[in-house]
Formats: sequence, C-alpha cells, structure tokens
Amino acid sequence: MRLLANLAASLVLASALPGIAIAQCGGDFGSFVSGLKAEARQKGYDAGTVDAFFQSVRRDPKVINADRAQGVFQKPFVEFSRRLISQNRINRGQQMSRQYDSTFDRIEQTYGVPRGVLLAFWAFETDYGAFQGDFNTLNALVTLSHDCRRPELFRPQIFSALELYTHGDFSPTGTTGAWAGEVGMVQMLPGDIIEYGIDGDGDGHVNLKGSAPDALLSGGNMLHGMGWQPGQPWLQEVTVPANLDWSLTGTGKKRAVSDWAAMGVQPRSGSLDTGLLASLLLPQGRGGPAFLAYPNFDVYFEWNQSYVYVLTAAYFATRLSGAPVYDAGTNDPGLSDSQMRALQQKLVARGYDVGKVDGILGANTRDAVQQVQQQLGLPADAWPTTDLLNRL
Repeated sequence: MRLLANLAASLVLASALPGIAIAQCGGDFGSFVSGLKAEARQKGYDAGTVDAFFQSVRRDPKVINADRAQGVFQKPFVEFSRRLISQNRINRGQQMSRQYDSTFDRIEQTYGVPRGVLLAFWAFETDYGAFQGDFNTLNALVTLSHDCRRPELFRPQIFSALELYTHGDFSPTGTTGAWAGEVGMVQMLPGDIIEYGIDGDGDGHVNLKGSAPDALLSGGNMLHGMGWQPGQPWLQEVTVPANLDWSLTGTGKKRAVSDWAAMGVQPRSGSLDTGLLASLLLPQGRGGPAFLAYPNFDVYFEWNQSYVYVLTAAYFATRLSGAPVYDAGTNDPGLSDSQMRALQQKLVARGYDVGKVDGILGANTRDAVQQVQQQLGLPADAWPTTDLLNRL
C-alpha cells in the first residue's frame, strides 16, 4: 500500500483556491463534505456531477480502526518475511509468471522492471488479485481526509477519484479496495491511476481490479516513473566479516560496492555489481541476514514507507527471480512491543527524534539506536536489544 503525502500538490491547491482551507479536517462531517463539494465546484466540476459523486459518502469508523491498528509492521524482519512468504505464494508466483508471460515481457521491455518485482507486490498487496479489499474507496478517502492525522495525503486523492468518475472509471458506491483508498490488484491510489494507469488489454479503460495486464503494466509504469533503473539490481544478500565497522551500515549510508567488497562483504550467490553505490542493511543486527541495497531499492520506499515491508517485498522479488533463501543467522530476538516503546521513550528523553512512540523500529528509531550504541561503545548495528535498553 502506497501512503505518501503529496505536499507539493497541497501547496498548489492552496495557492489556486485561496477561499478554501486545504488543510481543513475534523469538525462536523456533513460540513466537511460540503467544503469538499465547494472545492470541487471551484475546480471546475459542474454541480450535478459533484452532487452525484458525494451523494452517498459516509464516514467509515472501520477505516480509522484499520489505520490505527497496523501492528504487523512491529514484527522483526525474519518473522515478518516468513509470515508473508510461503511456498504457496512462490508456486503461485511462478504460475502467474507463466500465465502472463507476454505481459511481463512487455513490462520489462517498456519500463525495465523485472517480473519478480511486480510479482512480489502483486502477491503481498492482494494475493495475486484474490483479496483486493472491501472498503468503499470514496468513504475511505473522505474519512481519512476528515481525520486530522494525515489529511494532506488523502484529500487530493478525493479529487483524483472525482476525475476518474467523470471518465466512467470510478463508482462512488461500487468501487472498493483497501482501507487507505488504494484499488486494484497492485493497490494504487486514484492519483497514481491517473498519472500511471495503462490500458494493457486494449479495451479502452484502465481496470486495475479486473484486468491483470492493466494492473501489471500500470504498476510497472509507476515504478518506472518513480525512478526504477532498467538492468540494475535492487537487493542482494551478502555475507559480512565479523570485524566490520557496523556504524557504516544503514539505509542512508551509501558507499561504492567496490568499497564494500574491499571490506570483505561478499555475495551469497551471483556477483556484486561493483559499478554501483549500495547501502549495507542489517535488519536484525550483525547476527542476522545482511543485504546490499542498490539504488533501485530506494524506489520501494516511494511505494511504501515501512522498512520491514519494503525489505521483505524486495527480498521476495529476488526469491522469485531465483535467489536462495536468506541465512537467518543467530540474531538476538530483539524487544517486545512494550520494551520497544520504553526504548523509544528513553531515546526521546535523550533528545532523539524517533517519530511516533509506536513500538515500530522505523528509520528514525534505527538511526537513534545506532548513535546511542556508538556512544556506549556497543557494536553500532542499529538493532535494539534488552542489553541496550537496560543500559539506558
């Protein structure tokens, strides 16, 4: 699921519509919808279209509950990846690769995105189209826009849905999908459908729910538009020496792959692409799996912001492309939810920005952990342990 705030679009809207409070949220739901309708009319949509589009909209409390309950992302990488990657999903992916062979060939030739990458997203987002979500999409978008947690993300998507509606490609009552407003087999937001949607089967419509060629080509186009580089790797499992300087690891610390090789980093299979830059990722510290993340890996964060989801999707793409099962190593089990929250609170008290204290080991928390480990003279692999928590 792609959850990115389109702040630039919000600024454009704010300057174009000075009479409308673009960041408006909360308050009476009916009044909020009236404000959306007024904004839609100012954008040039006729009153009849606007009234018909918003006629059935309702606030959906289940959407808010789903937004607040994303506990699965608290799982560490090994547990999370084993939960999502099954032999059945691998077998199904191979079957889908054969069934839509010509479509995947077209995607690779046109956009340079390997089939394994799209198969992994297709598997994780909807189990190859089998479970696309049953939330009313318009209700979800309006509910999340009314909620004041991330209105700048969801509000523009309402008007993208309205634009799709005018072309007959969105139903206010019938279009369903994920709780966050994404629709189709690879779960794209309405704005992404407008920008990247492809009519892959030639029927004159972009149908991401019912047409696999439409969904896959649209997904490939979106990844290409986000910066995917054809012919380049995205993730590679490696082995690392025990005496490595662990403070050099992490998503934001890129080095020449040739430098990593000189430090003793070696591939578990295949060969390193020494002409590129890469970050060395240790999702569960120096005792767990290790991966080189090449520039294409960054594109994954344009699709989703969760570190554990992104790494699992990228790794599954390598598995579907022939890579072996990773070496789980002998990593420390890490912290429980309550321990992680306690750690985050202690880090905040020391002046670190960990974002929300939510028990999730996100990028900010990893950075803070790594810095504290260095200060305490511990191996700075960004993996929080009970020993670290006790020392704090």
